[in-house]
Amino acid sequence: MIKSINDCTHPFFIGIAGAGMSAIAQYLQGTGKKVSGSDRFFKEGEFNDVRYKLEAEGILCFFQNGEGITDQTDLVVVSTAVEDTVAEVQKAKQLNIPIIKRSELLALIAESKKTIAVGGTSGKSTTSAMLYDIMEKGGMEPGIISGAGLVSLIKKGKIGNAKVGKGDWLIIEADESDGSIVQYKPEIGLLLNVDKDHKEIEVLMDVFGTFKSNSKLFIANQSHVLARQLSVDTANDFSTTGIPAGYQATDFRQDGLAISFKINGVDFNLQLVGRHNMENAVAAATVAAMTGVPLQTAADALRHYEGIYRRNQVLGQKHGVWVIDDFAHNPVKCAAAIEACQPIAPKVIGWFQPHGYGPTKFLRQDFVEEIVRVLRPADEIWMSEIFYAGGTATKDISANDLINDLKQKGKNAYFAEDRNDLLAMIRPHLTENCVLLLMGARDPSLEQFARQIWKEL
Repeated sequence: MIKSINDCTHPFFIGIAGAGMSAIAQYLQGTGKKVSGSDRFFKEGEFNDVRYKLEAEGILCFFQNGEGITDQTDLVVVSTAVEDTVAEVQKAKQLNIPIIKRSELLALIAESKKTIAVGGTSGKSTTSAMLYDIMEKGGMEPGIISGAGLVSLIKKGKIGNAKVGKGDWLIIEADESDGSIVQYKPEIGLLLNVDKDHKEIEVLMDVFGTFKSNSKLFIANQSHVLARQLSVDTANDFSTTGIPAGYQATDFRQDGLAISFKINGVDFNLQLVGRHNMENAVAAATVAAMTGVPLQTAADALRHYEGIYRRNQVLGQKHGVWVIDDFAHNPVKCAAAIEACQPIAPKVIGWFQPHGYGPTKFLRQDFVEEIVRVLRPADEIWMSEIFYAGGTATKDISANDLINDLKQKGKNAYFAEDRNDLLAMIRPHLTENCVLLLMGARDPSLEQFARQIWKEL
């Protein structure tokens, strides 16, 4: 097994189109390696935007049939979603090529730089992107490996979720869902929040506790009751609710699609929505301050922050209807996305496509409780059937089960089994002043679906 990123020159990624995989692939290509990969979403005769952008970076892309693995391949990288039965995994084993998980490779990359690991069950991608912009503005020239594309990089024709920086610092997302966060030993560890998502709270607290122990400097969110329990030094922490911390946010206000607030008296103004994005911004400014970037520089940077792919991404307004696309996929994230849209219009119609039968069953009650908590009398929640990505999942739950739960709680809840029927079904519910919020993750066709809804509205 390789012990350093210097131990390979021709890595091959199985599932390279995934957000996490494509980010590391681009990063390694940027360091001078000859990267290649395959994905089951690459089809003969079909255009694939991710493949196009990877190939523009010089990364060779193949169909997932084994042809891309050659005698030059000296490392095969897999994500947790890639099963051992995949033909390419079998070929790599036959050729005795080392196989490493994406998270293990990211840990090796992190060891090669002064790393800031952003952890928590929500907000990692947004906070990482904000931190990148702030440190760039501060002249630090950081690198980034993110779970979502930065709009500022996407505009340059990139996927936008990775960049090799010229400076010493590297910003990464530390994923708790597969427990890989415990592998990192960052210069700075940031904990945004702890909410039930892929694992029970007790398990998450143990995982984040190890993350804290592995971090040279640890920053926690004092506003979050569980994150606060892992605090090391309140002087390094941040808060948005008045609880004492070294970096304190006050005077939050949302006007339509913009928010404003102060951090330790410094004015911040962002073209974003929701209190959760204030929290992300305060976290990013706090970490940046630890690297030597003043709060005023952070404020100047975030004034021009352009956001990231599918995080409260405003597609536009048509016939009085704002259409917003969002990556929200767990109970807390979905609730926060809905709440963030409520100041925009008197009615929010949220649509959600759950992903995975196991996660939906695990979080069923939590989804119901969170949605019930935030929906106003005029608001509505719609769901289409659970996205199935393949594999051996037991299909023992339907999104309609959650809709029926919500109906029993007196909420305006509707089931559109086939999402292609959504717009026709939802039209009578649209008003001249409302928000249509589209939520979901893991399904690579969701962006195109949102744009199709916008086009046909």
